Amino acid sequence: MPKQSAVSFFRRRGVVVAGAAVVVAAALGVGLVLTDPFADGPAVKSVPEVELPSGDAVFDYQIGRAYPPAKGVTAVSRDRSAEPAEGLYNVCYVNAFQAQPDALGWWQKHHPDLILRDEDRRPVIDEDWDEALLDTSTADKRDRLADLVGAWVDGCAESGFQAVELDNLDSYERSGGGLTKAHNAAFAKLLADRGHAAGLAVGQKNTTDLLPDREKIGFDFAVAEECGQYDECGAYAEAYANRVFVIEYEDDGFRRACAGHGSELPVVQRDLDVAARGAEEYVFRTC
Repeated sequence: MPKQSAVSFFRRRGVVVAGAAVVVAAALGVGLVLTDPFADGPAVKSVPEVELPSGDAVFDYQIGRAYPPAKGVTAVSRDRSAEPAEGLYNVCYVNAFQAQPDALGWWQKHHPDLILRDEDRRPVIDEDWDEALLDTSTADKRDRLADLVGAWVDGCAESGFQAVELDNLDSYERSGGGLTKAHNAAFAKLLADRGHAAGLAVGQKNTTDLLPDREKIGFDFAVAEECGQYDECGAYAEAYANRVFVIEYEDDGFRRACAGHGSELPVVQRDLDVAARGAEEYVFRTC
């Protein structure tokens, strides 16, 4: 219980004064809006209601290119530039921690200091996907990045998506020591707050190391790539009460995910390029 103080006395006194004001206002037949002069800040604004995904969904991962979902599919993830699938639960893919390969020039021109750089001032690149890492290492840079990436998150809501997945949360692992888990967690919280304010559920993308921080950050569900392959599905399922979309790329991982968690989690196998139906490399299987 907090200690008594002069402030608490004035708070009690303020209630008495406010009560008297209400009586006077009622007698005069006028309305009255009261404010607490000792309040810490403005009243908290209400936020749109967030719709969480269901653990019994049938999921398709369409971040490469959108196409008509197969019969029975109830949830999809699509790139933020695509339209959501009508009548389904739609997750909006945002590459939040790295720059798309074709966007590096834009970042270099307009926001060069928001690209993480090595000792020779060259962009630090995720070699697997040829994507430059965004620099989340300071509060100022995180705030500025949140303005830019946050606008994409807002766009997801405006397009009609119900949720957003923030990809490359684990970019600190590829940063050569330039970023830490704490840097990315702090940036993720800014984006989660932005998503919730827009009415979106916010998904953790991969990275079991950040499961203990999920509530502090504000994640509502998970999108887990290859958790069957690496025996991590159970950790996500427990953390998020089965609100987990699982994507496997290898046959072995798909079999393990289905055998261990197919009855409780939406599991899909896709090709690594997440190609559209009709492409030679296209793969789509569910448990």
